[in-house]
Amino acid sequence: MTTRVLSGMTVEVNEEGFLLSPDAWTPELAVEIAREEGIEELTPAHWQVIEWCRKNAVNGRSPTLRQITAGTGLSTKELFALFPKGPAKKVARIAGLGKPEGCV
Repeated sequence: MTTRVLSGMTVEVNEEGFLLSPDAWTPELAVEIAREEGIEELTPAHWQVIEWCRKNAVNGRSPTLRQITAGTGLSTKELFALFPKGPAKKVARIAGLGKPEGCV
């Protein structure tokens, strides 16, 4: 466990940078984490996925890629375009949730 200052807030993160408490998440944190992940701007499509994942998290764990595609109606290809190189893991981190099951 480590503490970091993001958007002027001190938050606890694990060794991979995932927030330890989903309740510490704010939209401002999401913007800063997205930049760290190489996403310069969160579009309405990004926010749709982020908000869906936060609403459908179970015990602070993000939904899997399959659950995200089924729940949002976006294809896997569209998710990879929004969150390149591992969309489930990236959206989980940006949404302030734990790493999805099955992610390496």
